[in-house]
Amino acid sequence: MKIRGRAIIYGDNIDTDIIIPGRYLVLQDPEELAKHAMEGIDPSFPEKARMGAIIVAGKNFGCGSSREEAPVALKHANTKCVIAESFARIFYRNAINIGLPIIEASIRNSVEEGDELVVDVISGMIVNETKGITLKGNPLPSLAIEIISAGGLTRYIRKKLGLE
Repeated sequence: MKIRGRAIIYGDNIDTDIIIPGRYLVLQDPEELAKHAMEGIDPSFPEKARMGAIIVAGKNFGCGSSREEAPVALKHANTKCVIAESFARIFYRNAINIGLPIIEASIRNSVEEGDELVVDVISGMIVNETKGITLKGNPLPSLAIEIISAGGLTRYIRKKLGLE
């Protein structure tokens, strides 16, 4: 499973209120949530992500509340993958559950905004095609890859039960 996108860089401690501010949690449509993704730090994010984004961030990405809307907003804003040095555990789980690939890797110093990245979710290898370098991240566990490949936990379970 290889993912391609342009890097959008953020720092440490990007919390769920930055990813999708609380005032938008009344929205039920994922496409509407996507219009406000990263609004707390980068109001231009939805436009930047339109052609396919790979977020590259620091430590503790997705900290704060347990709101599932945070990874939903990112996914529907055309975020193809999130690479961070570390994730808040609940964000990590929510991202996998909704089918958003995430990779733990410390690559911020090797990537600039707009670099073209290719991420192999299975091996954890990240190629920065702009700079011509290959970086290593932590591959996801096989069950997480199965869930993401199925399109999220609900679809994974439906397939396991023979309902799809």
